Amino acid sequence: MSKDTPHTKTASIHTLGCRLNQSESAILEEKLAAAGYGLVPFGEAADLGIVHTCTVTNDADAKSRKLVRQFIRNNPEAYTAVIGCYAQMGADSLAAIEGVDLIVGNQEKLNVLDFVAAGKNEQPLIVRDRMERDDFTIEFAEEATPLHQRMNLKIQDGCDFMCSFCLIPFARGRARARALDNLLDEARSLVARGAKELVLTGVNIGTYSWEGKTVLDVVEALNEIDGVERIRISSIEPTTIDERLFEWMADEQHKLTPYLHIPLQAGSDTILTAMRRLYSRQEFLDFVHLAHERVPGIGIGTDILVGFPGETEADFEDSCDVLTKSPLFYSHVFKYSERPGTASLRMADKVSGDIANVRSARLRKISAMKTRLFQEHHLGQTVDVLFEHAKNGYWSGYTGSYIRVVARSNDDLTNVSRRVKLVSIQGDEVLGELV
Repeated sequence: MSKDTPHTKTASIHTLGCRLNQSESAILEEKLAAAGYGLVPFGEAADLGIVHTCTVTNDADAKSRKLVRQFIRNNPEAYTAVIGCYAQMGADSLAAIEGVDLIVGNQEKLNVLDFVAAGKNEQPLIVRDRMERDDFTIEFAEEATPLHQRMNLKIQDGCDFMCSFCLIPFARGRARARALDNLLDEARSLVARGAKELVLTGVNIGTYSWEGKTVLDVVEALNEIDGVERIRISSIEPTTIDERLFEWMADEQHKLTPYLHIPLQAGSDTILTAMRRLYSRQEFLDFVHLAHERVPGIGIGTDILVGFPGETEADFEDSCDVLTKSPLFYSHVFKYSERPGTASLRMADKVSGDIANVRSARLRKISAMKTRLFQEHHLGQTVDVLFEHAKNGYWSGYTGSYIRVVARSNDDLTNVSRRVKLVSIQGDEVLGELV
């Protein structure tokens, strides 16, 4: 909905963090539009500002507070609501910011408009209920604005794994699943509105379990929906992946893309044990190599956490070695951040910030090298690219294996899938020619 559409009220949302937050913000935007708000970009004048927060690191907390202050400074008469994981875990810090009207944790954040309706508050209203453990449904707008890009589809929330560094089980609660019929109804709605690729999102989606159904049943059911061109699995824990997914990824007639993002976190068994991860270095490598062998051209990404307490130079070299020598083609690199209430907070042998910065830079360099090698391996191939947007005459989109491709065309390729021959590398993208 454009900002020029006449409305009596305007609202903007800024979303930090994961795809799950993005999925929930998209539902909130639909609710705002249905309630008569005109949606404007964050940073423009608005009557209501919602900051959807993340708390995975100290930096995420700080960025959340900065964005809240920024909105209040630019819109001193507006209603300011803060929602999400940092609202759940750091309500007191947020309440200390002058001008905040509402702080809503994860349990009630999709109902934020129910609280906004009462008007501004002299003191922040804090709604931070304990996360329920029951499976759930989500209300969504079946008829809303047209869509022109891939959409995140929330299928699960919460986590039971309790890794020693992770605050998310405290912020989002224990693992629970979205009712299959409810998520399929939303999927059909998204496709009817124009979405061609659905990205399955959650905290720990591989643990999806609803009335005997698993994530395999979710994928199978989505594959039967007319109009779905691609199904993509977002981040998924290595111990929760059923090998039957490989068969579908390797089948060109199946809509599941040949792509996995599997968090490694560390390449050292010592650190993996301290992190309370549920696999060894070799088990992770065996699985990644199996996926690479079973699915031609698969793209496999990962996360690596740098500077965990006790991480020695040898432990770090183990992480570099896994990234360098495995079929992984990129890694998101994160510096360890102390989180209140986590087991790692009490661990000794902290790694200095300077050392963590040096290690992070080296891993990112290796990641960039692996991405280029993956791109070079695909040059000369003709693949399907789902285009998203254009800049300077070049359309940009992704292959099924998650290679970003740009191609020149005078046609409108927004949300259009085309066959493209990959011809060369330009920066961090691959230049293609439409076939």
